[in-house]
Amino acid sequence: MQRQDTALLFLLASMWGASFLFMRIASPVLGPFVTTEFRVAAAGAALLLYAAARRRVPALHKRWLAYLILGGLNAALPFALICSAELHLNASLAAILNATTPLFTAVVVGVWTRERLGRSRTVGLVMGLAGVAVLVGWSPVALTPQNGLAILFSLLAALAYGFGSLYAVRAFRGVPPLEVAMGQQVGAALLLLPFALYDWPHRLPPSRVVYSLLGLSLICTALAYLIYYRLMDRIGPVKTISVTFLVPIFGILWGVLFLRETINATTIIGLAVILASIVQVNQIPLPARFRRKPKKKRAEPAP
Repeated sequence: MQRQDTALLFLLASMWGASFLFMRIASPVLGPFVTTEFRVAAAGAALLLYAAARRRVPALHKRWLAYLILGGLNAALPFALICSAELHLNASLAAILNATTPLFTAVVVGVWTRERLGRSRTVGLVMGLAGVAVLVGWSPVALTPQNGLAILFSLLAALAYGFGSLYAVRAFRGVPPLEVAMGQQVGAALLLLPFALYDWPHRLPPSRVVYSLLGLSLICTALAYLIYYRLMDRIGPVKTISVTFLVPIFGILWGVLFLRETINATTIIGLAVILASIVQVNQIPLPARFRRKPKKKRAEPAP
């Protein structure tokens, strides 16, 4: 990767790491559906204004069904699940559990292409499950039924991201990143609107919640997804998904700095095992149909 791509990868990780902080602040006050609806609707509106300023407003209706599917898999479902999980889990633990996304992506690829996972990926998946077991089993968070359900929600969100990433690669190859990012948020907002209206708050939330919603929608979603799809287009899905290594680190950092969350040795061990499992799983590249096609080199002019 070029230096610009590496810098964008770290910037994206810091933004997505901060999203767990903002969700932890907003979800207990507004609920998962309202928090997620505001996130995707405000992000979609911001992207629309940005596109209008550049006079590049896309015709989203031409791919309306694809954007509804993408919005559901890559935004509405995982965002709402993580917000629900963070009603009971701290931001650091939620960020670490979300690092299992590449493991579930490997499973999705195997099922989708009907290819065997192989020994390397199987070992990686077992390691990942062991890391989750260490993280949960020796966590200071009590393993109550509510917390157990929250952990399950976090893992299901990672699975949804796995489906969403591969669907985006297959369905939107060659589509401008701005259009994909906008279409995803608009599709998610439409899907979530009935649930959010049912649970809409009757009073204005505190200022810290409002600021968290603005950071969540404008920075962690609108700007972050522009960067995400730009990286998908420039360096491909395999390298872009490596952002998952960095997100939990930033998630832990922001949780410790702003929420005074405590980190113990078992948390670090669980994170290390999960990250090692991701390395093991990614030793085998994705099938050719999911890889980014290399750009053709221009022919050199004759001397």
